[in-house]
Amino acid sequence: MRNVTLFIAMSLDGYIAKKDGSVDWLQGQETEQDDMVSYQEFIQDVDTVIMGWNTYHQIITELSPERWLYEHLESYIFTHRKLIGKENIHFIQGDICESILHMKRQEGKDIWICGGADIIQPLIEQNIIDTYHISVIPIILGSGIPLFQGRKTILKLKLAASKSYNGITDLIYKRR
Repeated sequence: MRNVTLFIAMSLDGYIAKKDGSVDWLQGQETEQDDMVSYQEFIQDVDTVIMGWNTYHQIITELSPERWLYEHLESYIFTHRKLIGKENIHFIQGDICESILHMKRQEGKDIWICGGADIIQPLIEQNIIDTYHISVIPIILGSGIPLFQGRKTILKLKLAASKSYNGITDLIYKRR
């Protein structure tokens, strides 16, 4: 069965984006250093990326309007919009949890949950995420879109690894 990993950056106070969805704060303490070390290691074991419409729209309009960043991955965008996909970009309408459980049973490498909050929350609530790879960025935003919101039950995790670079701390937890 494939592993489902939430790989995401978070501010020290628990936010994944500013209130307006902006992620212009995603960098370590030294701007000239390469902060992509853990991503480059992580992405080698992934062949599928999952995201919601807002994350997809932000990527294609702000972060990389010239080319699709994840052209080497099968990309599934969950949206209420009826859109036609292209090559390896699939627009999905339907239950995120059922879809991910179905994908887990298929052959392939790991599945990356990229964001955003509306995609992440039901997967956390249904305990579908196997690995939580959270890069804590050295910034306190004070407000924004929280990573963890309104859980109804406790979710126990086990620390699998941690490492720090350029002020960023990667915390990797597994389900218990």
